[in-house]
Amino acid sequence: MFTQFFGLKFNPFSKEIPTEQLFLSQDLMELNSRLKYLQQTRGIGLVAGEPGAGKSTALRKYVTELNPVLYKSCYFSLATVTVLEFYQGLALELGEEPKHKKVAIFHQIQQAISSMYDERRITPVIVLDEIHLASNKLLEDLRLIFNFRMDSQNPFILILSGQPLIRNKLSLNINNPLRQRLAVKYIMQGLKENELKDYCITRLKLAGLHEDIFTGPALEAINSVTGGLPRLVNNLVTNCLLVACEKKQRQIDEEVVYQAQNELNL
Repeated sequence: MFTQFFGLKFNPFSKEIPTEQLFLSQDLMELNSRLKYLQQTRGIGLVAGEPGAGKSTALRKYVTELNPVLYKSCYFSLATVTVLEFYQGLALELGEEPKHKKVAIFHQIQQAISSMYDERRITPVIVLDEIHLASNKLLEDLRLIFNFRMDSQNPFILILSGQPLIRNKLSLNINNPLRQRLAVKYIMQGLKENELKDYCITRLKLAGLHEDIFTGPALEAINSVTGGLPRLVNNLVTNCLLVACEKKQRQIDEEVVYQAQNELNL
């Protein structure tokens, strides 16, 4: 196993890294600043990015750092759900037993959010993942269900997260009212080329290796192949460690990178 060969305590490029040990890329810091602004103003924000750009990881970091006395986080994935199923799922996340009819659940959700904010002084932070899969009908209902006191109050933080396709959906006239209500928008780009070396070194140090094992050309190749998307970087570098281990080679060069990529493409 490559961990033993390189003297690593664990695979430093797995997705199980604690949020407090995440590499603070420019992308992550810029998103965090926007989420902090949304936290002050409340309302609706949009986080978009290609698969593997780090959206879920960044949002997990943000949510875990919220004060549980002041905020209640709710996570819901919109993968192929109907509007009614979304209503039922959101009600459950808010601690409610969903009623049977959609209109009843609508009022149940609004009452739960209002009660949480007005009576308990807790702001619900609702993360809706895979928002690009939502139907136009569901997007329209989002605007309605998060309209409080004739659109004069935001007793919630709603974060919509998904792939860039959501930008096309929101550009449709039918979704214009929702688009106008987005207080924050951010498109995640992944790691910049000049951050890749520090990212790899930082991850390796967390696992106990304080040695620079990547050559310059290898890092250039990794960036070229992955486009800086963290998930792709993690997959490729993990495979690089495996290939280097098999070759009994402690340094990862350009040849190792391309061999590792060819194996991933099988």
